[in-house]
Amino acid sequence: MKALSCATPGTFEYIEVPKPVLEKGHAIIKIKRIGVCGTDLHAFQGTQPYFNYPRILGHELSGELVEADGASGFEIGEYVTFVPYFNCGKCIACRNGKPNCCTNIKVCGVHVDGGMTEYLQVPVDALVHGEGLSLDELALVEPLAIGAHGISRANVQAGEFVLIVGAGPIGLGLMEFARIAGGHVIAMDVNQERLDFCKTNLGVDYTINAATEDVIEALKQITNNDFPTVVIDATGNQRAINNGVQYLAHGGRYVLVGLQKGDLVMSHPEFHKRESTLMSSRNATHQDFKQVISAIKNGLVKPSNYITHKVTFDAVKDEFEKWLDPANGVIKAMIEIG
Repeated sequence: MKALSCATPGTFEYIEVPKPVLEKGHAIIKIKRIGVCGTDLHAFQGTQPYFNYPRILGHELSGELVEADGASGFEIGEYVTFVPYFNCGKCIACRNGKPNCCTNIKVCGVHVDGGMTEYLQVPVDALVHGEGLSLDELALVEPLAIGAHGISRANVQAGEFVLIVGAGPIGLGLMEFARIAGGHVIAMDVNQERLDFCKTNLGVDYTINAATEDVIEALKQITNNDFPTVVIDATGNQRAINNGVQYLAHGGRYVLVGLQKGDLVMSHPEFHKRESTLMSSRNATHQDFKQVISAIKNGLVKPSNYITHKVTFDAVKDEFEKWLDPANGVIKAMIEIG
């Protein structure tokens, strides 16, 4: 069967790989949709931590369940997605109910080969029912779950000002679930088209263009000089991450969803005087997936808002690099296969 491998940073190759043979406790999915995310883009650029090459990318997936061993409650032929963070079930994180940060985690498309292929084998306990969602919607559950998990980590409360830095797909998911939690969302980016998208399509309360506005003054005006009690970084940009604490209210929470390779460096006095809480948010859980599916079914989130580009699997190699250019206006590229 055909797969698309990122052989080295900046290089894709179509390769032939064996079709998976069903193993005990696993399921085989015929891949139908592949969402392209920041992790894939960063891997192509060579800036993704926890990564080595060659690697078959892809973890925002949906497809048809074609074989399974021990998948109680699932039916062959149904549309499914899955939680693509394969955990050991034994380490301290898993024992404490945090499989999303398992010490031995294997993220599909990062640590192990992913779904840019025709068939993929996954553990049955990772499967998630489609519940009537379309293939496109199902492929977007995973990135939205990242957002849901980040808002859960931040413990956003109704009426709080929540600044989300970075209006890429993960940032947009964070905005959606901050809004659902009752937060007053402030979107910040350097791309005005992205910010306009936030207002028009997501109903975001406030936007700040960090390239053209005085961010501190804008935050003062929006929050009546209080500043946001929650700041969440979704950029994966070192400078943005290191600057984020200056936007935080005293007593506030700073949550890092974006990831970069370098050091975290910030002013200790600025961090300390606020009695700040600093935390990271990694991956998502089954509960986050359920929350996202419920939100989609209830019309609180509309995944169709996100998909700006669609291509066939055979065209990905030629199109992928174009999605790195902000001028092309990509919010979410969706690959159709099978």
